[in-house]
Amino acid sequence: MPIIVNLDVMMAKRKISLNELSEKVGLTLANLSILKTGKAKAIRFSTLEAICKALNCQPADILEFSKG
Repeated sequence: MPIIVNLDVMMAKRKISLNELSEKVGLTLANLSILKTGKAKAIRFSTLEAICKALNCQPADILEFSKG
């Protein structure tokens, strides 16, 4: 898939666990795990916004396009 999800990288930079992010964002651990592993087919803007607020980052810090 040409879209790479770097959620794990941002979580490591911010030193936040999946459990903590789940509580802050209001998503289940299962849904966050699917997103973190890059298996998600889509993401809602509201979810992306909540993650960016919780991690104090920009959407481009989490999502990356690869031409490969």
